[in-house]
Amino acid sequence: MTGKTPDILPRPDFHFEGEIGRTYKDSDPATFPQPVQAPKGAPNVVVILLDDVGFGQFSTFGGGVPSPTMDRLAAEGLRFNRFHTTALCSPTRAALITGRNHHSTSFAGITELATGYDGYCCILPRSCGTVGEVLRQNGYMTAWVGKNHNTPTWETSAVGPFERWANGLGFDYFYGFNCGDMDHWNPVLFENRNLVPVSNDPAYHLTEDIADKAVAWVRKVKSIAPDRPYFLYVAPGATHAPHQAPQEWIDKFKGQFDMGWDAYREQTLERQKKLSVVPKDTKLTERSKGLPDWESLNADQKRLYARMMEVFAAYGAQVDAAMGRVVDAVKALPDADNTIIIYIAGDNGSSAEGGLEGSLNENAFFNGLAESWEENLKAIDEIGGPKHFNHFPASWAHAMNAPFQWTKQVASHLGGTRNPMIVSWPDGIKDKGGLRDQFMHVIDIVPTIYELAGITPPTELNGVAQKPIEGISFAYTFDEAKAEGRRKTQYFELVVNRALYHDGWMASAPSFVPWDPNRDEGWDPDKAVWELYNLDEDFSQAHDLAAKHPEKLRELQDLWWVEAARYNVLPIDWRGTIRMNGELMGRPSLSGDLTKMTYYEGMTALPGAACLPMLNKSWTIKAEVQVPDDAAEGMIITQGGSEGGYGLYLREGKPVFVYNFLSLERPTFTGEAPLAAGKHVIEVDFAYDGGGLGKGADIALKVDGAKVAGGRLERSVPVQFTIFEGLDIGMDTGSPIDWTYPLPFRFTGKIEQVEVALGASG
Repeated sequence: MTGKTPDILPRPDFHFEGEIGRTYKDSDPATFPQPVQAPKGAPNVVVILLDDVGFGQFSTFGGGVPSPTMDRLAAEGLRFNRFHTTALCSPTRAALITGRNHHSTSFAGITELATGYDGYCCILPRSCGTVGEVLRQNGYMTAWVGKNHNTPTWETSAVGPFERWANGLGFDYFYGFNCGDMDHWNPVLFENRNLVPVSNDPAYHLTEDIADKAVAWVRKVKSIAPDRPYFLYVAPGATHAPHQAPQEWIDKFKGQFDMGWDAYREQTLERQKKLSVVPKDTKLTERSKGLPDWESLNADQKRLYARMMEVFAAYGAQVDAAMGRVVDAVKALPDADNTIIIYIAGDNGSSAEGGLEGSLNENAFFNGLAESWEENLKAIDEIGGPKHFNHFPASWAHAMNAPFQWTKQVASHLGGTRNPMIVSWPDGIKDKGGLRDQFMHVIDIVPTIYELAGITPPTELNGVAQKPIEGISFAYTFDEAKAEGRRKTQYFELVVNRALYHDGWMASAPSFVPWDPNRDEGWDPDKAVWELYNLDEDFSQAHDLAAKHPEKLRELQDLWWVEAARYNVLPIDWRGTIRMNGELMGRPSLSGDLTKMTYYEGMTALPGAACLPMLNKSWTIKAEVQVPDDAAEGMIITQGGSEGGYGLYLREGKPVFVYNFLSLERPTFTGEAPLAAGKHVIEVDFAYDGGGLGKGADIALKVDGAKVAGGRLERSVPVQFTIFEGLDIGMDTGSPIDWTYPLPFRFTGKIEQVEVALGASG
């Protein structure tokens, strides 16, 4: 379709064009302004974006995880085997919904890594209007179901502001979560702006919930307005950590990965060649430097790591099946044949953030701490269940990205950036089951949708001049399998992993290994080693030609700096976990310079960015409570959950303080006597040792001024308590702090107030 819609949105206010007399009797007949109509024949659009998926993960592209929904869509549509993302979630998602490069949208990294530079602040500019807003103002019904990782952390509380929540970005309906990771058994969710009550379903799982809500929405709106097109963006949390799946799904994969990651890569490449999703001469790249040979492991390591992969496969198979239910609902609607389904398997490559030995708590990685396989082995039968925020070892991530090198975060190489994409459109795609190999990027999705829907990209949106769309529509490939690719140049950068694609060549400069969150601040970008690949002849980046073609390498290196200056990539920043600490980075906070805050019963899921910064300093909690009897129970205050944080509660009337050190240790301090009925003041004094990050502290638990318990912490959480959970008063949302009580653990007495006060910093 040809775009014929206004290039300035919104449209002008209604103005009656007829003659107006003194009364209605001597005026022309009234005419009402009509609702905006989408262009005639505009298709419905469904975009499905999975999380942390490798090119060689799902069976549709040769992987070992069955994906019948992808298979079905591929059989009736097109597969794209040279589609690229940014190598990380928030950046890819910002590019996906705007059609601009991630630095142009200020999303150089995830929101939790934001710094105060144009390309890095993670505040989506109003000059980068979203596809949701543009389609909504052109007659579409719009919904976003699942993950939103494009709202600044300091704007995710109940006071907003809300213009960068999904509803404020052009989506009429939102159901999902506002962060990067989510517990799939005990999630913290929002429906539009409202916190979703905890489910009472004992079989609840977030993947199924997301599918249910997507199905319900599309059925509802097409029942109400059958002639209006819709745009549905479905973004499940899978297969991002935590890798959590129902036991019946896990059982399906028992023993299927005992061959290990090296054999898996070999087998995957063979399957890929048979499916023709890679050229027949594609080479398997070498194991990325630092990753172990499977045969170098002992029997217990193999048993643990195979189990972690079984859980991951179950998690992936489940989400594809759940997306199948969404597709079924779409296919059952009357206008199914005029529905474009864009199924993108991953916002980046598979993730190595589980470290070399795997993890039971991904938050330990973000705090710069490694776990040991020996300790994790003790929980082998619990992996995938609600007690752990688990993540498989980096070598499995590398295997999922076969046949490429490297993983998520490594934007210099295809293991981080090349993701499978499938497009189905019965009315518009005739080459059913076809393959397209033109070089594409995630910024190309929006202009493709605009072209197919007949939408003119606005030059002005809501009073703000718009940056030009930086993507290129790939609709031209639908009818011409061998059409020359139109994307000639594309830069890549993610935590100083850099690459430049130009006319079939790619220069690549990796920086730090993605399984180690710690960075050397003395690293010199000018001394980074660049590699050179001819992607027209070398599909997998297997042959480094830097020594053979130094002049071509220099050309592409220079062009990278040109593109970097053009798209707000500068200044490049290689700091690691320290950037996760909002206080140290100077990110905005609702608490501002306050050193004391008072909370009341009913405060739940307050994001960490809206709380006082309690890390690496002394603090005091003072709770004024009224208990009905000496057996009162329940949570008084907690921040965090199973991945880290603290909790103060009553159990059998006795006060208890728990400090969850990243699920590795849970020092617990309990008063000996239950509280008598009546009013009490319960205090926790946290006296920090000082001397840097993550140091120890002395704990004192007091009731009515008298110490009832106390002791030492030899170390404390250095960077962040938790990935997604917030602060609760009077109950516990999300996951529990120590697994000794049933959720939501409502306080059976009355909480007058809870005061949190900061002391000296370390």
